[in-house]
Amino acid sequence: MGAKKTTGKRKGGGRKDKRPRQGQLAGSSFARASFERSQVLGSGTQNTKINVQAYAAVPTALNALPGLPQEFTGREDEISKVLSLLDPGSGAGAAVGSVAGLPGVGKTTLAHAVGHAALDKGWFTGIQMVNLRGYDPNPVQPEDALEALLRALGVAAEHIPPTLDEREGLYRSQLDALAKGEQRVLILADNASTSDQVRPLLPARHHAVLVTSRHTLPGLGARMFNLHPLQPDAAVDLLHQRLEVADPDDRRVEDEPVAADELAALCGYLPLALQIAAALLADDPDQPLSERVRMLTDAGTRLGGLDDGERNLRAVFDECLTRLSHQEADLYRLLGVHPGPDISTPAVAALTGQPPDKITPLLRQLVRARLLTQNSQARDRWSMHDLLRVHAQEQARTTMERDRVPRRRFEQARARLADHYVRHTEAAHTHIRPPGKDVSTLFDGREQALAWFDSERENLLATAHTYARTQTALRLGFALGRYLELRRRIQDLVTVRSQALEACQALGDTANLAGAWNNLGNALAELRRYAEAHDAHQTALTLFQQTDDARGQAGAWNNLGTALGELDRYAEARDAHQTALTLFQQSGDARGQAGAWNNLGTALGELDRHTEARDAHQTALTLFQQTGDTQGEATAWNNLGTALGELDRYAEARDAQQTALTLYQQTDDTSGQADAWNSLGNVLRELKRYAEACDAHQTALTLYQQTDDTSGQARAWNNLGVALGKLDRHTEAHDAHQTALILYQQSDDARGQAIAWNNLGTAWRGMERYTEAIAAGEKAVAMLTGQKDWARSGEAWAEFATSLSAYGAEPTRVREAWEQSAIAYIRVGDDEAATTSRANIENSQAGPRP
Repeated sequence: MGAKKTTGKRKGGGRKDKRPRQGQLAGSSFARASFERSQVLGSGTQNTKINVQAYAAVPTALNALPGLPQEFTGREDEISKVLSLLDPGSGAGAAVGSVAGLPGVGKTTLAHAVGHAALDKGWFTGIQMVNLRGYDPNPVQPEDALEALLRALGVAAEHIPPTLDEREGLYRSQLDALAKGEQRVLILADNASTSDQVRPLLPARHHAVLVTSRHTLPGLGARMFNLHPLQPDAAVDLLHQRLEVADPDDRRVEDEPVAADELAALCGYLPLALQIAAALLADDPDQPLSERVRMLTDAGTRLGGLDDGERNLRAVFDECLTRLSHQEADLYRLLGVHPGPDISTPAVAALTGQPPDKITPLLRQLVRARLLTQNSQARDRWSMHDLLRVHAQEQARTTMERDRVPRRRFEQARARLADHYVRHTEAAHTHIRPPGKDVSTLFDGREQALAWFDSERENLLATAHTYARTQTALRLGFALGRYLELRRRIQDLVTVRSQALEACQALGDTANLAGAWNNLGNALAELRRYAEAHDAHQTALTLFQQTDDARGQAGAWNNLGTALGELDRYAEARDAHQTALTLFQQSGDARGQAGAWNNLGTALGELDRHTEARDAHQTALTLFQQTGDTQGEATAWNNLGTALGELDRYAEARDAQQTALTLYQQTDDTSGQADAWNSLGNVLRELKRYAEACDAHQTALTLYQQTDDTSGQARAWNNLGVALGKLDRHTEAHDAHQTALILYQQSDDARGQAIAWNNLGTAWRGMERYTEAIAAGEKAVAMLTGQKDWARSGEAWAEFATSLSAYGAEPTRVREAWEQSAIAYIRVGDDEAATTSRANIENSQAGPRP
């Protein structure tokens, strides 16, 4: 809901009293007044407590505080904050407030709303509003503003002195007289551009002044209120109410809620832009919101689409530039070539070719003009409102199109900025890649490098996009990869790897082409697009073979093996990793050997060769330790823990996972920590420490959520459900498995879905909902059998048989399920599990049907 909509029914005329009522200002007759250089709008005797002065270069009197637009909404908090200043109980001195914000944000309307609310509370006996037109070519001068206010306060024209100082003194004496008569006045000084315009209007005590300005006005002793664009919901509400005012039957906002959200966002949640868009829609009642969205989506035409014939957002922004110095306006336009959402002071220095200490004062001037925002948390970062950024981009294009000289200067600025981002990206990468190579001195260490990446990520991605198919995109695509992997920004990873590959192809860069394919394959694997990853690595391998690059071939074989493993082609995966290992050994690459041993161990584990898997991971661990690769060491410990768990050596497995967790924490690897917590939870469950297992899986879940890892979240929910089931918390277990199923479906993980169905069946059985348990079991065995995952099929058939038995199904059906379980286990050579299933065939008895 919006703020209370004051209707503005406080009329200026209408009372016949010759004397003012107690608590009101004396009436002022303007019917026969001769206002030099002014125009009288309205006539008659003003007996009420509101006067509004609207100036061009000299005052013009109006007879009422304007009512609020019916669509006024979303400013409750801001009104409350300003009212807290104006409350007569807040202090004995004059209350002075200043509302600042960018053009079109609604400063004047907010001032009107505050005025109405203050009158409703009885805090003032009169309001005087003066428009200082601070951003017009000829702003109102302080002496003219004082003349208008003195007249409004009842001073005859012939008694108003000529000089500023004399008028200021008379003005204050008039206010003091009102204060002695227990009358309190609120002065609304609207649209000020400088403190000098406002300072003479400040009362000495008792009364209040509220100033609106695009600038921060220092030296007034005012409490500052920064007015920001509306919240998204309030912006949509403004659209809805404005259209409803024009036509009560207009349901376009309700009928197209997604388009309404998009339209509000394209308007930057700026009230003026929203009002213009609503006016255009009201003028074309058959236009769908989605069509208006399409018209505004192109940044090149967005401002042109926010012109209703009476209000033009581009013109408002253009006018702002006329108030800037040449250097400030030039910087504003230069910022238009920056592709990202915000910019650091060093990046601005690179853009302009000026040192930071020279450029910072100009940036602060743009902040004062409300054309730029300084980040309150990171003081060296600056950003523009979306629509101002569009305007700055237009200004940059116009400048570049004007002449060859400015075009060359702006192109050089763009090149300096791109070079700044590329150099710093490559330098930061040296601090997060595996050890063994020199690190850049541009950063003090890994922590600072990661912090820089975190703050610049969106700018780097935007730069890579802007410079597609160029050397810039190629270099960023190679240097950004490890950071994006660490932060689990996988979709971004695929994008920059694809851009690097396209750049190699466009530039004919055969030296980097194979590496680009290899990197893309790894990124695709992170998105579980394993078939495409396999093809990418196969292409990379072929290219490395053509250039006789043995080390490159080793890396491609290693990555190809990982993709094959994810495609359930475990024997081929084992062979690929073995080939990679041989090639790494031939080239003497110890770290490459460590990676190959680690991956070989994983493939051996999938083949149920757990002792060999353990040995492989132990070898990998030793090599990672020898090469000082903490990240690799953490991964090896984690995998070693998994292998030890498969060998029922749970205490050792727990210690391994705990070591992995510690190392991941040392390297600030959130994703690795999540994996370690999840694995640790599994081991704790096997140790029958179920409550601790739940805590571990919950911690893993939280970390996976922090990194937006859908697949990891699904695994954590699934494991959490198993642990909850062990605590007989079957309803919670069911909910956990249901959530896991949904997430597996979102990530298109068929195997994960089958596992979740199997676990759902177990949970339903614990809840004695046998029909649902059997249905879930049937889905699980069908999916796992279809996937030829025989080990998990054996488990699923066993769970299915147990649910059938608990339900009291026909013994023949129960025995058949146990038989299928045994067959599946035999297929993977698990004779012990097969023997257990066969024993259950002999012992199958139909239980009582519930």
